[in-house]
Amino acid sequence: MTPTAKILLLGSGELGKEFVISCQRLGCHVIACDSYAGAPAMQVADECEIFSMLDGDALGEVIARHRPGFIVPEIEAIRTQVLADYEARGFNVVPSAKAAQMTMNRDAIRDLAAQELKLRTSEYRYAESREELHAAAEAVGLPLVVKPVMSSSGKGQSSVREAGDIDAAWDYAAEGMRGDRRRVIAEAFVDFDYEITLLTVRAKDGVHFCPPIGHRQERGDYRESWQPAAMTDLALSQAQEMATKVVDALGGYGIFGVEFFVKGDAVIFSELSPRPHDTGMVTLVSQDLNEFDLHARAILGLPITNVAARGASASAVILADRESEDFAITGVDEALGKADAECHIDVRLFGKPVTRPWRRMGVALARLDEGSVEQARDAAIDAASCVTIEYGDE
Repeated sequence: MTPTAKILLLGSGELGKEFVISCQRLGCHVIACDSYAGAPAMQVADECEIFSMLDGDALGEVIARHRPGFIVPEIEAIRTQVLADYEARGFNVVPSAKAAQMTMNRDAIRDLAAQELKLRTSEYRYAESREELHAAAEAVGLPLVVKPVMSSSGKGQSSVREAGDIDAAWDYAAEGMRGDRRRVIAEAFVDFDYEITLLTVRAKDGVHFCPPIGHRQERGDYRESWQPAAMTDLALSQAQEMATKVVDALGGYGIFGVEFFVKGDAVIFSELSPRPHDTGMVTLVSQDLNEFDLHARAILGLPITNVAARGASASAVILADRESEDFAITGVDEALGKADAECHIDVRLFGKPVTRPWRRMGVALARLDEGSVEQARDAAIDAASCVTIEYGDE
């Protein structure tokens, strides 16, 4: 098809912002939607809409009014039945309404992976109350990880090491839940060496993979990522095989962030997002076509090429530590000054209008033409440390 499509983007965070830029380079018209004004993707989109995407009536009205060629979810908290209804009417939901419905809820995608596709996962149970969480802990055993089945960026996720922590874990999960489902997944701890994101592109010309991305999390949210992550050929082939099975089961075209735990040659499925992944921000510096370019190409039916990493690369996030509407971000000049002939440094500020504790406000990126991934990680962290958020009340 000719890439002059109208795209309705549901969710307008920093990932959506980069996706809009990639789409506009291909001649698309993008309407960015979110629950608040001035969201990052709105700053670069052609049009914007402000409403809660859990409001089915409002979501349906926006789709009917704009009649987009593609409906592209960027967040999980969406009234997905509306997407299914419009897909049945002939609208193109990316990658599919089934994918949006199943990945909105961790329980659905986990059951697909473990029960239907027979992929190796951690042992798990579900709970819809404190009492059920106690029973789940008894069945799974301690320690375990408790996550809301519907959340994002690690919200509501905690570890339980002793029985006395279970009630607090339930309360924290309830605070971090999105949508209207009070349900958590309780997972047994997995003994793993490292975890990866395997960006998997399902397109008209087949399934493609980016080099694996390693990442480090705190509070259930990504803090740094690097590419390529070192893993054995056997482990990589297993991850690719498992990723292919799950994306084929979900259907449609686009990029999927498939997360795995890895122990030696053994690979364990963790989670999946049917959209660009936060750990994939590293591809902004590591690949000729970043994850957002690949998502746009796959959606539009264009060829997928140039997915190899160009050198050891890394990303490190820039975090806020309090809530404020009065702030300034400084030190970008110092961060960019860390670059030299062998080390490429970039900084991306997301343009969020409000800071909150632990909110990502930007990311520092590093790529080495020659050198190790560890050196790239050090360079990205060093650059990120130069960038400071100054608050008006200081």
